[in-house]
Amino acid sequence: MAYAIIKTGGKQFRVAEGATVRVPSINKKVGESVALDVLLLGKDGDTKVGSTLGGATVTASVTGHERAPKITVFKKKRRKHYKRTRGHRQGYTTLKVDSIG
Repeated sequence: MAYAIIKTGGKQFRVAEGATVRVPSINKKVGESVALDVLLLGKDGDTKVGSTLGGATVTASVTGHERAPKITVFKKKRRKHYKRTRGHRQGYTTLKVDSIG
């Protein structure tokens, strides 16, 4: 089974054809196609990295935009009357991998 290591949003993900993956938000509409940077290709024990890739790309289609559950960010310095509470929800995009090549 062929797989690829892609990089998007400052993070790396292992993907295979037909798989869905959640990546940090991409500014594309639902249904649009995205070409992603490939760092490594692997197939049947054969691995290609760097200049041996030959311009390989991973094509994926955007299936949705969502936000992760809220987390609470709490800062405190003891004995100093300092407390700060904030919330954060990270946005992400769901991609369906169409082809690796």
